[in-house]
Amino acid sequence: MPQDSTPSPAADSPDLVQVIRHEAGVVELVLNRPEAMNAVSTAMTQALTAAAGAIAADDSARAVVVSSSHPKAFCVGADLKERNTLNDDELRAQRPGNRAAYRSILDLPVPVVAAVSGYAMGGGFEIALSCDLIVASPEATFALPEVSVGVIPGGGGTQLLTRRVGWSRAADLIFTARRVGGEEALSLGIVDRLVDDARAAALEIAGTIARHSPVGVRNAKAAMRQGLDATLAEGLDIEDARWHDTAFSPDRAEGVAAFTEKRTPNWPGLSSR
Repeated sequence: MPQDSTPSPAADSPDLVQVIRHEAGVVELVLNRPEAMNAVSTAMTQALTAAAGAIAADDSARAVVVSSSHPKAFCVGADLKERNTLNDDELRAQRPGNRAAYRSILDLPVPVVAAVSGYAMGGGFEIALSCDLIVASPEATFALPEVSVGVIPGGGGTQLLTRRVGWSRAADLIFTARRVGGEEALSLGIVDRLVDDARAAALEIAGTIARHSPVGVRNAKAAMRQGLDATLAEGLDIEDARWHDTAFSPDRAEGVAAFTEKRTPNWPGLSSR
């Protein structure tokens, strides 16, 4: 997919996270700490939070891809070398920033696709789990090894993996800290698509999403997310509220008109609201 601009820095760490804006509202977040295989340092969490926050505030964003500049690693998880230098008080002080980084990806209002090639370990796996879809190459490797080093997954892994694959499969991976390859990850439901080129496929998926109604896509995601922890009756009410918000928007009128006239929609999107 052609790019509209060159990569731009996030926060004060231009080497850690790059934001690439592609055509049609597709935005790519590139994890870019190759010398450490994208190990998540304090500075990297700050860069992720800033980048995701800027995208969340951008009404022109329609879909996001999270990728890596390292050919053999999506992200190997927490920077344990940095962690080893922290005392208990410093570790407690670091925690809110770490949580904010993962939550900033999870809370993006548009669909987010993770493009995983190579290692997605610990916090790297949790970054992928914070996305809506995970596209991976066959050589991808996933693991939540935290119990093997005396901690537990803390970037949402215990909650997001369980919701994605169910209790028993999540328990197997978290309690044993074992690694799974791309094929097994697909069979377990960790991965949604297994492809030769994860980044290219993720960008293609994001481009497809971006061609649809911006209001509709955002409301569909919101209804799905908000309904996760609701009862069925509550979830149906959430869906109904989001349906009304979409059905009486200019996007719906344009979508029906374009279908009738057999042309490509020119979505008014959020700018008309």
